Amino acid sequence: MMVTVASRTRSVRGRTRPVARRTVENELRRCGFSRIAGVDEVGRGCLAGPVVAAAVVLGPRDGLRGLRDSKLLTSTERARLYDEIIASCLAWAIGMRDPEEIDRLNIYHASLEAMRDAVGRLTPLPDFVLVDAFRIPRVFIPQRGVVGGDRRCAAIAAASIVAKVTRDRQMTRLHAADPRYGFDRHKGYATADHLAAMAQHGYSGVHRRSFRPASLFDTID
Repeated sequence: MMVTVASRTRSVRGRTRPVARRTVENELRRCGFSRIAGVDEVGRGCLAGPVVAAAVVLGPRDGLRGLRDSKLLTSTERARLYDEIIASCLAWAIGMRDPEEIDRLNIYHASLEAMRDAVGRLTPLPDFVLVDAFRIPRVFIPQRGVVGGDRRCAAIAAASIVAKVTRDRQMTRLHAADPRYGFDRHKGYATADHLAAMAQHGYSGVHRRSFRPASLFDTID
């Protein structure tokens, strides 16, 4: 089955931001699939916090506008679209792996497990799964990886938004519990402020000990 992928773009303040379209989902519906889940994850490259995956099944006529890769949206836009997606989608679910599991499994396998959990928690289960970039092992539902899917496929873009907002809110809660590292600002990514805080305070209980920046090799325990 050959499925083409398309996107359209919108220029905002001099930037071109592709709007994810539904070409893939519509062609799959014409092939008889009706519950098509988009899956994406966020947090793979962070030094702290969980990796979070979301699975979202959009309806054919949900009225959602402006869906695009979460990285191309402002935090205000993401929050608005998150609420609209949750209110209008047919199903959504979250999978998560904490830093201890990431250190034990490695980030690649932890991400796959989080995505597999998200798909398995959808009710009812989807009949087709679209994943950003690659396929999920041991998901026994028809699926395909879409390269650049979070920018080219509406269901995956919706999943990227739900995963991003979910994880950002979790990092804000972690900041409230331990404000030394500024998790509310950088969300666990390797910013200069975060690296400086790690050099000063060492690892917290939510840092990934298998993620050891070269600049901190001789300064952190």
